[in-house]
Amino acid sequence: MGNLSSVRVNQSAKFTDYHIWKALMCMDDQVPIGRKKLSLLLNIGEGSTRTLLGQLNKYGCTYTDKTGIYLSEEGVKIRNSVLMDMAHMDVGYLTISEYDCAVRVPFAASKIRYGREESDVAIRNGAIGATTLIYTDGKLCFPGSDRVDPKTEEIFNKTFRLRNEDVIVIGTAKTPEGAERGAISVALSLIGGLKFKKDLHGILSSSSSTEELISLAFAIHELMAGMPVCAKSKNNLGVRIEDGMVIDNAYTGEVLEEAIRTGKTQRTIAKKGPYKGIHVIVTPIDLAGTVIAAIGVVDIKELFTAYG
Repeated sequence: MGNLSSVRVNQSAKFTDYHIWKALMCMDDQVPIGRKKLSLLLNIGEGSTRTLLGQLNKYGCTYTDKTGIYLSEEGVKIRNSVLMDMAHMDVGYLTISEYDCAVRVPFAASKIRYGREESDVAIRNGAIGATTLIYTDGKLCFPGSDRVDPKTEEIFNKTFRLRNEDVIVIGTAKTPEGAERGAISVALSLIGGLKFKKDLHGILSSSSSTEELISLAFAIHELMAGMPVCAKSKNNLGVRIEDGMVIDNAYTGEVLEEAIRTGKTQRTIAKKGPYKGIHVIVTPIDLAGTVIAAIGVVDIKELFTAYG
C-alpha cells in the first residue's frame, strides 16, 4: 500500500442523518433507484451520495444489481424502526418562514425541556427555526407554557391522530426541503438517530476506513456539544465533522499524524490546514499496545473568533 496521506482528494462528502433517512425513504418509494437519481432527490453531490451508499452497504442495508439499488431486509428493518409521521402543511402563526413541515414523534414528551434545543438543531440543519409542541392530558401545548388555539389543535389532530406524550416538531424555512430537513433532523435527534450509524461495529484497526471511523467521530462530536471533530486511522485517510455533517471524508492533518507517530496526546495550535491558528487536542487510540488511529477536537470558541 502506498502513502495514503499524500493522496489528494477534492471531493468531500456532506450528508447527515437526515440524508440517510431520506435515502431509505426514497429507496422504498422508487424501486429500484440509481445513484444519480438518488443524488438529485437528496440534493447532495454524487460523491457524497456514493459515500452515503457505501455506508448503507457496509451495514447490509442495500444491495445492487444491474437494474439499480434496492433496500435489503436489514435496510427495511432500519427504515421501519424510525417511528414518526411527517406532513408538509401551513401552520400559520406558529412559525416564521414561508414553508412548514411538521413531524410527530411518539412518546417523546419527556425529552423536551424548553424547545430552544430543538430549534437550534433545526437551524444547524438548514432551517430558519423550529417550533416544538407537546400533547399531554388531551391538550396540545408549548413546552411548559400555554395551549395552542383549538382550531390549530384540531388540524394537528386530524393530520396525526395525536396520542398522549406525543411531540410535534415544526420545521420552517424558505424552501420545503429546508423545512423538512430541519424537522426530520430534530425528530431523529429525539429518537437517538439511526442505529446503524450510532453504534460501533467491531474493533477498529490501523487500516479502518472513513466509514468505520464515522460512528466514533459522531459520538465524540455529540459528546463535545458540537465541537468540530477529526479522526483518522494509521494507514488511511480520515474524516472531519462540523455542525453534525461530514465535511471531509478523506482528511488528514499534521497534528493527527503526530499523535499517531508519537503515541502521545497533542495539545497545540494548528500551524496549517482548515484550523490554522486554533487550539486543537488530539489523542491516539491504542489497541493492545499499538497506536491504530487518532481522534481530535477543535476549540469551537476560537474557531468562531477566527472566522468572525
